[in-house]
Amino acid sequence: MSFLRIEQEGPLAILTLNAPERRNAISSFADCEEVEAACRRIARDSTVRCVIVTGADPAFCAGGDLKAMRDRTGIMEAEGPAGMRENYRNGIQRIPLALWELDVPTIAAVNGPAIGAGLDLACMCDIRIASEKAVFAESFVRVGIVPGDGGAWLLPRAVGLSRAAEMSFTGDPLNAQEGLEARLVSRVVPHGELMDAARALAARITRNPPTVLRMTKRLLREGQHMSLASLLEMSAAYQAIAQETEDHREAVDAMLSKREPRFTGR
Repeated sequence: MSFLRIEQEGPLAILTLNAPERRNAISSFADCEEVEAACRRIARDSTVRCVIVTGADPAFCAGGDLKAMRDRTGIMEAEGPAGMRENYRNGIQRIPLALWELDVPTIAAVNGPAIGAGLDLACMCDIRIASEKAVFAESFVRVGIVPGDGGAWLLPRAVGLSRAAEMSFTGDPLNAQEGLEARLVSRVVPHGELMDAARALAARITRNPPTVLRMTKRLLREGQHMSLASLLEMSAAYQAIAQETEDHREAVDAMLSKREPRFTGR
């Protein structure tokens, strides 16, 4: 059975981690390759305007596979520190690079525990909404390791350095309401309503021009490390492209005519 279930509903792609028997833990190179391949496919598919990432109940993602860590199997099977370093680079670290570089807007629908690499996976997405059953923990320190998949870069950008340090140094979990208070998630909804809420949010996103969505996301990403002057230059270039699209003309005409626009991605 595939680790990742992929469904497409019109302009929406839903990626579901589908290994509930191990709480959707990431345990093999194949798991990582499936996520990376899905991102590559979506990046090439101009019909996709939004992605939801979620997990098969009862968990979002339990992070790394503790049994694999204990038994040194899967990604954890390596010859010495140099081999383990390469396993991380060729395994789990492919996921943050693939998801972070994906130009399509992404929503993490956190349906249960998001632990360690699972929390980091949620932070790789642009928007996070949570079920009341969600639990969040940057728990690497609890098992005697450091965040190996970008958590030290991702989490401070989500909750600020002080809260990220507290979570990383203690490994203490946050429940869904605490995650909301920490601004880790945008909202908390009843468990049974999570995917409906995620789809409704995706629908509000996908009604917009696809090319402009992708460029807007890229500006938000690049703006986190570029100078203002450099970002303004990039914004000017993107604006010049956007204003020459058919979708821009359609959007203006529809607004002036007080009708719903019909975007084509051109």
